[in-house]
Amino acid sequence: MLKKIFTGIFINSSRYYLDCFAKEAADSLPIGALVLDAGAGNCPYKHHFSHVRYESADFCQLDKEYGEITYVCDLTTIPVEDNRFDLILCSQALEHVPEPGKVLDELFRILKPGGSLWLTCPLFYEEHEKPYDFYRYTQYGLKHLIEKSGFLITRIEWLEGYLGTLAYQLSLAAKALPIQPFQYGGGIIGVVSSVFALFLKPFFAILAVLFSRLDLRKKFISGGLCKNYAVVAIAPQP
Repeated sequence: MLKKIFTGIFINSSRYYLDCFAKEAADSLPIGALVLDAGAGNCPYKHHFSHVRYESADFCQLDKEYGEITYVCDLTTIPVEDNRFDLILCSQALEHVPEPGKVLDELFRILKPGGSLWLTCPLFYEEHEKPYDFYRYTQYGLKHLIEKSGFLITRIEWLEGYLGTLAYQLSLAAKALPIQPFQYGGGIIGVVSSVFALFLKPFFAILAVLFSRLDLRKKFISGGLCKNYAVVAIAPQP
């Protein structure tokens, strides 16, 4: 019951900012442009691209719901000609490929000169979509990989603020913090710790809700760490 209440009032600010990022990418395009959603999954951002031609690519190997995927393939070998797309959206996919450099090389190959790559990926997030979860990225690692593939970065920034990261960590602690005395080594200390954890878990859940909503109100980026990075890069004109 408490879990349902928490789920109902907790707002995942990352999902909101991811949607805004995809919409901004779509709004940058003229009518009729050609877009690839690379690592599209269930195609959650397709509706933003209704004024352009939308194609998608994914390897479709996980036991989850996928959208209508145009190219079922590895992202290192997308079966299209060179310089095909005006824009490529690659949202929350780069951490799931074992050879990100090769993926970025491939995205550069199929993007038109002057076209743009809109990419997001995590710095701070639990393992997910196992076993296809390989990396976490700092802004410097992203800059190195993306520029090495030939792109020119025009923007690299925190997707959400530190309060969004904190909300995520607190929500995780509210669920994962152990409450059995033996999980703290047993004895008096174990009993006291488990009682303390029982008090902390609902407190953490309340704070998670508060910080998630505050992150939507104002992105705090002058301290802490982000949960995800967002990058916009272009394929330079020859």
